[in-house]
Amino acid sequence: MPDSPVPPIAAPRKVSELVVERMTGLIERGEWPVGSRIPAEPELVAQLGVGRNTVREAVRALEHAGILAPRRGDGTYVRAASGLDAALGRRARTADALQVLEVRSLLERGAARVAATRHDEADLAALRAALADQESAARTADDRTFRAADVAFHAQLVRTAGNALLTELYDGLDHVLVRTLATDAHGRHHRDVPGHREVVAAVAAGDPDAAERAVTATIDAVRAHLVADAPGEDA
Repeated sequence: MPDSPVPPIAAPRKVSELVVERMTGLIERGEWPVGSRIPAEPELVAQLGVGRNTVREAVRALEHAGILAPRRGDGTYVRAASGLDAALGRRARTADALQVLEVRSLLERGAARVAATRHDEADLAALRAALADQESAARTADDRTFRAADVAFHAQLVRTAGNALLTELYDGLDHVLVRTLATDAHGRHHRDVPGHREVVAAVAAGDPDAAERAVTATIDAVRAHLVADAPGEDA
């Protein structure tokens, strides 16, 4: 018998690639959450035990991938939780609001149905807490805080379905979803759309049909606001 072929020796990996993996892991685990500023370069050098050039190369690679974003005079921030998030975000930013809303409808209606049949008590508690935050922000918070609370509620509904891939797909759209929250002539986002309490009640009751109807009511109301507020439309 002929001898088995000897596998080639793999070239050693660049240290900067290992640093990219380490930093990506910190982001994916939530230790560096989306929207947060990463440690300054001297801190990264000390924490990772590598040189400045290696840190800079790794940061540039993650910026090119859309995961990190520099802010002049204010450091570097986490823009996306993964490469998939970054790619989805780039694509969504080129779509119009009604297209993003249609994607929201497809994902959220399916997630609501699954959540109604698959959730556990911890999921339900988190969903109720997100609803409470959303309702409180709708009453008292500034517009930016309200938008964040509203997006967080919808994201929690999707997480309650218990499908990690679906959650990642939806989270990849988080930072552009606020474009689908219709605004009036003064730029304030509508806070009176129906369906939020109803979907939580339906999930708690284990009623997938009612959960889907509640999401549909929310999406329909947002769509109506978008159409009414479109340029050239009457207020």
